[in-house]
Amino acid sequence: MTPLPPDFQPVACDDPGVYRTLLESTRAIPWRIDWATMRFTYIGPQIEALLGWSPASWLSVNDWADRIHEEDRQKTVDFCVAQSQRGVDHEADYRAVTRQGDYVWIRDVVHVVRRPDGSVDSLVGFMFDITARKQAEDKILQLQRELELLSYRDSLTGVANRRMFDTLYPVEWAKARDTGHPLSLVIIDIDYFKQYNDHYGHVQGDECLRRVAQALDAAASHPGDLCARLGGEEFVLLLPGTDAEAARSKAERCRKLLKQDDIPHARSGVGRLVTVSMGIGTIVPGAQDDPGVFLDRIDRRLYQAKSAGRDRLCDVEA
Repeated sequence: MTPLPPDFQPVACDDPGVYRTLLESTRAIPWRIDWATMRFTYIGPQIEALLGWSPASWLSVNDWADRIHEEDRQKTVDFCVAQSQRGVDHEADYRAVTRQGDYVWIRDVVHVVRRPDGSVDSLVGFMFDITARKQAEDKILQLQRELELLSYRDSLTGVANRRMFDTLYPVEWAKARDTGHPLSLVIIDIDYFKQYNDHYGHVQGDECLRRVAQALDAAASHPGDLCARLGGEEFVLLLPGTDAEAARSKAERCRKLLKQDDIPHARSGVGRLVTVSMGIGTIVPGAQDDPGVFLDRIDRRLYQAKSAGRDRLCDVEA
């Protein structure tokens, strides 16, 4: 960068036309509103290229408000009016409607001009087109949401993972306690899965897990039902608002759908197809009940089903 000569002196310019030319050559759109009349006394011609509305059509603050997207209008107007009445400089982001019916994201930067006695004389500001920035921010938020969803999804089977179950279980427990509605759990384990893997290999074992998960997920079809993989070959159904009879019916449906899927298992100890064992329980939680204790109870029922010969369900403790 070339240094300025030591005797350089900036030249003052008193020509308002120069300042207007500078303002109107920027991408930011300058404007001014008279406080007493709430009417525009100036708006940059750039506004027409951005929104399609001619400068002459911006007469009062009503024109500005009417051209704000209806979803943003009330909160934007209320905020800007309140800040202006307090004499506070402020910024507002909102969607401005174009003459063609589309919208552009605007950042309005507002300065309150006061008279020597402190009373408000006018509002001046700049409108900036921040559409590209907003689109980039929205894309980032979308990616963050997708990543969050993936973090709650079991990558192998496509059903929910243990993290999702651990997040939703206490929520549904509290809801059942507060409403007096039943909450049911079904814990499922694939019978002789180690033998399946040893015989068919891990690639086929992964495919078996996916097919079992699909059958279980299909059985848990009511809104609010959750099928999650707890880990390994173990799954859980979280069934809010489901009584004991309905929970048993859904568990039997799981077994029926799995049988229909007809997955061969040459090393099973209970037949020639892949089967599952299940522990089932239903509770209307009271203030003294503990969700961890209830989960352990259902887990014990699962192992009772396995100890009793597998390929069965258990809904009572021995």
